[in-house]
Amino acid sequence: MDKIKDTILKIEQLKLDKKFKEAILMLEESISIYHGDYRLYEELSDIYLYETKLDKALTAVDYALELNPESATGNYLKGFILLSQEEIESAIIYLEKSNSLMGNNSEVLRNLGWAYTMVGQTDRGITILKRALNIAPEDELITEDLAMALIGSGHITEGNSLLKRIGK
Repeated sequence: MDKIKDTILKIEQLKLDKKFKEAILMLEESISIYHGDYRLYEELSDIYLYETKLDKALTAVDYALELNPESATGNYLKGFILLSQEEIESAIIYLEKSNSLMGNNSEVLRNLGWAYTMVGQTDRGITILKRALNIAPEDELITEDLAMALIGSGHITEGNSLLKRIGK
């Protein structure tokens, strides 16, 4: 097995166990050996996101994208960070690129749909959010985002119905 893939699997497990410091140490060690592998910087960015260190997450993903501008995950992470920083128009560019590279990913579509909703392209946002929900019908975050978009566009009954479905 590829050593980097093996490392990433171990890091994913550490993230699930919320052992972020251990994951960062493992990444730092791996980066010192495989400094040209963008996937390690994406993992680092993801950990910083868990820790809500957006500036560090952005720095790590920017470097990952320098190494591989065509990374679907890198573009998603950058779009997500920009969306979190309320740089919506810029976020859409990266989320669209991620979607074109990794189509039908419910999480990419959720963020893309919400971004379009935030910039006033509500119909487009709702369409994308519905697509995301069709892919992942049990996802409560998608359901809630779609419900809020629907309510915001005047479809209150439909939005409230979705909220009730997830117990809100």
